[in-house]
Formats: sequence, C-alpha cells, structure tokens
Amino acid sequence: MEEKKFDLNSIIGFALIFGIIVWMFYLNQPTPEEIEAEKAKQEQVASDKEETKDTTTTFVTENKAIVVNPQDSLALEQAKTQLGAFSYSASLPSAKDHFTTIENEVLSLKINNRGGYISEALLKNFKTYDSVPVYLIKDGKNASFNINFGTTDNRILNTKDLFFEPTVTKNGENTILSMRLKVSNSKYLEYRYELKPNDYMIDFAIKSQGLQQVINSSQNINLDWKLQGIRHAKSASYENRYTEVLYEYDGDKDDYLGQGEFADDEEENVSWVSFKQHFFTSILLTDTPFKKAAFTSKNIANSSDLDDKEIKVTKEFSASMPLELQGGELNYSMDWYYGPTDYKILSSYDRNLDEVVPLGWGIFGVINRYLFIPFFGFLSGFLPYGIAIIVMTIIVRIILSPVTYKSYLSQAKMKVLRPEITEINEKHKDNAMKRQQETMALYGKAGVNPMSGCLPAVMQIPVFYALFNFFPSAFQLRQKNFLWADDLSSYDTIAELPFTIPFYGDHISLFPILASVAIFIYMMMTTGQTMQTQQPGMPNMKFIMYLSPLMMLFFFNNYASGLSLYYFISNLITIGIMLVIKNVIIDEDKIHSKIQENKKKPKKQGKFQKKMKELMEQAEQQQKTGKK
Repeated sequence: MEEKKFDLNSIIGFALIFGIIVWMFYLNQPTPEEIEAEKAKQEQVASDKEETKDTTTTFVTENKAIVVNPQDSLALEQAKTQLGAFSYSASLPSAKDHFTTIENEVLSLKINNRGGYISEALLKNFKTYDSVPVYLIKDGKNASFNINFGTTDNRILNTKDLFFEPTVTKNGENTILSMRLKVSNSKYLEYRYELKPNDYMIDFAIKSQGLQQVINSSQNINLDWKLQGIRHAKSASYENRYTEVLYEYDGDKDDYLGQGEFADDEEENVSWVSFKQHFFTSILLTDTPFKKAAFTSKNIANSSDLDDKEIKVTKEFSASMPLELQGGELNYSMDWYYGPTDYKILSSYDRNLDEVVPLGWGIFGVINRYLFIPFFGFLSGFLPYGIAIIVMTIIVRIILSPVTYKSYLSQAKMKVLRPEITEINEKHKDNAMKRQQETMALYGKAGVNPMSGCLPAVMQIPVFYALFNFFPSAFQLRQKNFLWADDLSSYDTIAELPFTIPFYGDHISLFPILASVAIFIYMMMTTGQTMQTQQPGMPNMKFIMYLSPLMMLFFFNNYASGLSLYYFISNLITIGIMLVIKNVIIDEDKIHSKIQENKKKPKKQGKFQKKMKELMEQAEQQQKTGKK
C-alpha cells in the first residue's frame, strides 16, 4: 500500500513542477511592443544589406567587367582610368542591369539601364503561329543599339556598355522615359522615349548637353543598330522570303536589299531604315537624314533548315550611320516603330512607310493601293475573310469577262480556220516563207488577227501580278481561318509527310491541288481550241499545258492559302464563263459563214500590211536566187 502511495505522490509532484515551468514561460514572454521592435530591427538589417548591394556597380568596357563601390576609392580611380569623365555614371545607384517598362494598350517596352536602349519589345495584341506572344526584341538577346564615339582624353567608348539613369514622367496621357548617361548632374547624353496611347510609334531623341569638351569632334561618331528577326510564322522559309531591309533616301525614294545576303550596301541621305519580318517590322526614322548609311543582311539558317521547328531566328540585319555634332552637341529627333506590317497603319503616319508593304512596283502597286486594298477592306468589314476573297474574285472575273470573251472569240475563229491552215502547211511544208506568206494572206482575207487572242491575256497580267503581291502582304488575313485552312496568310495542311520533298515541302496543301486541277482544265479548254500541228522552233503547247499546273502545285504548296484560294476560284469562274460563251453566246457556224463572206470581199491592205507583203516577197526572191 505504501509503494502505491509513493507513486501517486510522485505523479502529483511532477505535475506541479510542469505547471510552475509553464507559468514562468508565460510570465517571461515578450510583449507585442518588443516583438514589433525586433521585427523592425531585422528589416533594417536586410535593408542595409540591400543598400550595400545596390551601391556596388558593374560596368563593362573593352570586354572587361569592373566592380565599383562608391566607398571604394581604388575602384573609382580604376573606373576613371577606363571611362574618363563618364566614370561618374558608373558610380550612381542606377549603374546596374535594371529595366524600366513603359507601355500602352498595344505595346510594351523594356529599356535597360545598361546601354539605355530597348531590350524587349512586345506586341500585346498578337500571337505567333504556336500561340506565343509576339516579341520583336526578346530579353535583349536579338538586338543592340550603340553609339561609338571618341573622347577628348583619347578614349573610345560604346554606349551599349555604359549605364544610363532612368527617369519616368508624364505629359498628359503620354509616358516619357529619359535615359541619361551622365558626366555630371548637368552634363549628359540623353535618350528620350515618349510613348503615346494606342500607338506603335515612339517619339525618340538623341541629345547631349554640356559635352562639347568631352566628345572628340574630330573623330567619327557612329550609330549602329542590329537586329535578328525572331520567327513568328509556321513556315520560316515563307516568312524569310518577305524578311528584308528597306530604307528611304533622298526625300521620298525607297529601296530594299532583297532576300539574299548583302554586306555594306551603302546609301546617302537616309531618312528611315526598316528591318521587316514579313508581318511585323522595326523601323528607325530620323528628321535629320543620315548623310550615309551602310546595311547588311545575313541569313542565319540555311534555306534547307528554315522549316525546322527548332529555328528561332531567320535573318540578321545591321545598319551603321554616322552622326554629326551641332555646336559640339548631338541633337537628333527620331522615331521608333515596333508594330505590324499593316498597310493601313503604316500609311496613316504619312511618312512613306506604306512602301514597307511589298505591293509591287509601278502599275501593280497602284492597282493594289487604289483598288484591291480599299475594296477588300470594304468586303472584309462585313464578310468573313474567306468569303470576302471569294466575293472579290467573282467580281474581278466578271469585270474582266469582256476580255475573256474577246480572247475566246479569237480562239474560236482560229479553230474555224484550222483546216485551211493545215492545208497550207501541207502544201508548202518545204517552203517556210511561202507557208507563212499564205497563212498571213488567209488571216487578212478572213479578217482574223492572230494577236487578238494574246492581247486580252496581256491585259490581265497587271491584275494577276497585283493580286499575286496583295494576298501574301494582306495583314488582315493573318491567322484568319476558312474551311480547313487555319491561317489564310500561311499554307493549309491536310496531311503531314514523314519526309521532305525538294521544292515541295513536308506537307500536302489542298488549295494548291484544287487550283492546279482548275488550271489544267482551263488550259485544256484554251489550248485545245487553237491546237495545231507542232511547228519547228515553236513552243510545245502540250508541254506548257502540263507544266503550268505542275508548277502551281509545287510553287504554291508553301504559299499563303488565301492566294491559292483566289486562283482556284478565279479559274473555276473563268471555266464557267468560257462554257457559257462557247455554248450560249458564240455560234461557230455563224463565225464560219462570216469568215467565208469576208474572204470573198476585196480586202484593202494598210501601209503596214503592204510593207510586210513586200518584205516577204523580197525575202522569197532572195531565197530563190540563193538556191540558183
């Protein structure tokens, strides 16, 4: 009984001791005021560490990194040795890789303190073919903007290696970013950006203040701009075909380098430079033309590798322009454009930027600017884009139907005369001159002009070529779907091939197949109408009849499906018009009777026909003399 009593007393004792310990901890816990004070102390320690970190500066010059701490006099001296007067900028808190973002509803730009130039340009309202946001500049890796200059203390510096101090202000709804590369608080080189609401154009200026005694005016000052075109389209090879350098010079003249590789192509009095990437473009404009500019364009990937899914960039561009001092200072008012290659948007700036859109030269560009662009814009305003293409095609073919009628009428007349022409060919098969002479005489008597069938076709060439330029350049078609095509600005795909066919690709597009079949039927109808015995030295029409659809099939397999859709519908409509003309409008028996009547009538020859007849007779006489 006593042992059990001892165990119970022990338990009670331990419980009392535990209770006393808990009570003591409770009495000695810190008050809320003490907890808050300790928290503030820890935050101050962290803040001091961050401040110490921020005041440590890294700058790069001549590929060598130098760390500068304002409290480190030795490092400051080293920076002064390397940078001279611009060592002041390396000692400021802004001397670090820090980004300032300015944006509006359509554009977001990041500007790095290092170099003061745009290191990221994002177009907010667009996606790439694989649903990734469209960047013209990404992470500062595919672009650079640099001013190379000499100083009066015999140093050569590059702004891309130096640190600018950012200041963001507002001017009404406009956002202004001033980036200053400082020699002192009152002496600096400034990049000034002003971004307006809903605008792809950024006001930009390069100005200096108080640097007359710092910048060496006897040495060249060069502005260098480089950009690698980021891939945005499903077919990199197709996108690369429209990726190029364009520029304006001598006021309102424009030119381009083309799709190949060009180095040091120079031009004078350049007022803007565009690095175009098919549907998106980066443009630098200046109010004070560059007296000279040198451009380069380089293909990064081989043409055979362009459609590899791993290809991220297509071409590399560069432009080098000398800058001039005015009173010892730089003072250039410029603009940046980062946005779509959209004719409507570019032409709204009234800076001749619509030339960036490849609409064709001469009459072809005129037709696109004043006819097809406004008309298609009107149709697509209330119709789906695929239907708008079909409707525009129908209207164009109806307007050109009189030309088609004249062409087919000429072919019908030639068909009626074919037996007589065959007879002439057999009769004079050994005398080409006589054969040609009698054939021309037959045409004259029958009132048939063999060239009348060619002229209507020639008249259609401007329309054909204008539309050939219009559809691949129509920004409105980008990523617009129709039937099985998910993007009318790119090729449609009904099957992926496990291999690549040279000049064809690794996929099968249906619209080019349909267009090729329609072209083949059309050529069967037109070529069969006037098909004659093959003459020596004359092109083989059967060969052309089979070659044209084959070229369409291969050439357009990687082209915009909107263009193939147009050619398919256009040829279908042309076939329909020709069937109506043949079966309803034209009566070959009447044509034959009329030709026979014309042959009986005395035919008055014009001066040209008389001259041609005399020449042919002289040639025939010389031929006879030569044989003797």
